[in-house]
Amino acid sequence: MSFVLSKGGTCTGEHGVGIGKAKYQREEHGPAYGTMKKIKDLFDPNHILNPGKIFI
Repeated sequence: MSFVLSKGGTCTGEHGVGIGKAKYQREEHGPAYGTMKKIKDLFDPNHILNPGKIFI
């Protein structure tokens, strides 16, 4: 997956990220990953919505 990202590709597609590719989100999105996590935390402070799926 790192090769794909290094060539400008993405680890996601029309079907979303999936559990197996969640670990690559930080590498793909860089600093934006932290921002997305903060937004998720605002709407789901108790982490009950889709726990452990994207922000692992």
